[in-house]
Amino acid sequence: MVTDPIADMLTRIRNATMRRSQVVVMPASKMKTEIARVLKEEGFIDSYTLVQSKTSPQPALRIRLRYDHNKSSVITALKRVSRPGRRTYVNRSEIPWVLSGLGVAVLSTPRGVMTGQQARKLGVGGEVLCHIW
Repeated sequence: MVTDPIADMLTRIRNATMRRSQVVVMPASKMKTEIARVLKEEGFIDSYTLVQSKTSPQPALRIRLRYDHNKSSVITALKRVSRPGRRTYVNRSEIPWVLSGLGVAVLSTPRGVMTGQQARKLGVGGEVLCHIW
């Protein structure tokens, strides 16, 4: 049993990029799928799909990672911010800038999972899930 599924997702992606794997597979959840959607929209991954297995009742999330022409990963680093033992919430004026705007803060807001930039435009705050650059 995993106590922090989002941290497990980020660690799997980090390990796969260090190995230069094309695909990483993990157990799926709604939150992980939404984070993958944000990563796809921001250009950090190529694609993601939900795969139903015959042996497991839970679907698997399959993420295809993106690499540049030098075969280095587009994702430089991933950092989990809000943890189960210490949640981090921000209002709309406190949404962090990641690497002066080069990175992305992923937030869980009342309007869904979105980037910090989208949350600023909508004027909502929420839980800072992770930083990606």
